[in-house]
Amino acid sequence: MDTKPTILVVDDTKENINILLSLLKDYDVVVALNGEKALKMVEKYDVDLILLDIVMPQMSGYEVCEELKGKIQTKKIPILFITANTDDASIEKAFKLGGVDYVTKPFRPIELLARVKTHLELSNTLKKLEYAATRDGMTGIYNRAKFFELGQTLLRSQKNLFAVMIDIDNFKNINDSYGHPFGDKVIKKVVNTIRNNIHEDTILARLGGEEFALLIQSDVQESVMKEIDTMRHLVSQEEEIFANDVIVKFTISNGVATKNENDTLDSLMKRADEALYDAKKSGRNKVCYKNFRV
Repeated sequence: MDTKPTILVVDDTKENINILLSLLKDYDVVVALNGEKALKMVEKYDVDLILLDIVMPQMSGYEVCEELKGKIQTKKIPILFITANTDDASIEKAFKLGGVDYVTKPFRPIELLARVKTHLELSNTLKKLEYAATRDGMTGIYNRAKFFELGQTLLRSQKNLFAVMIDIDNFKNINDSYGHPFGDKVIKKVVNTIRNNIHEDTILARLGGEEFALLIQSDVQESVMKEIDTMRHLVSQEEEIFANDVIVKFTISNGVATKNENDTLDSLMKRADEALYDAKKSGRNKVCYKNFRV
């Protein structure tokens, strides 16, 4: 069943809040009476749209908008300003800070609902387009382009970062022996096993064919080593059935490298790829490491 969109209403006047709650009864609405609470609410709820009052004590709607647009997690939430200010300077500032629209007080119900509906539909369309542009069509995990985009950000912000290159062993033989549709099943099984056994903030992507990559943020090297080897072992326990009677087993090889002070993402991934080559060359179904502290 489809869930209702969640709208965050931010206004310091309870009368306005009550009017908006009545008008927006077909949506899931959460309320904040000031800017600070609004910033906490977007961390707690998966907000689809924000109706944001401009004039509030302590923290204005402009300041709230500026802070939301400055964070990766919240910058894409559409913001409709609600205001009694209709002068050109106020409206221009609202758009310049990242607002997508504004609604004037007192509210005109038809106008308000029409604007809310339009921006929810537009936001939903943009989310679908972004998902299609950043995800691997077969597995639903990140594609190569998105992996490197996210990786550049992590490289700048994370001191302790580990790159992992993963390859399904002898995958060409699987495709040649059982066909590409069966090979696709193996890829999906491997991805699901990996996805179900990594931390939520780990970045997982399909780089192409049977090759995958991880970026892991951790202060504990030993936990990373254990996580990767556990993942390798769990994949080796999986199987797919071909033609109802042939059991096909498969394994993965893994190359892991840890970030150096002067690393670029390319240099970090290159060392992980070299470690992957070592794993495959030395027998497959292994984890090999580059520049790890022993």
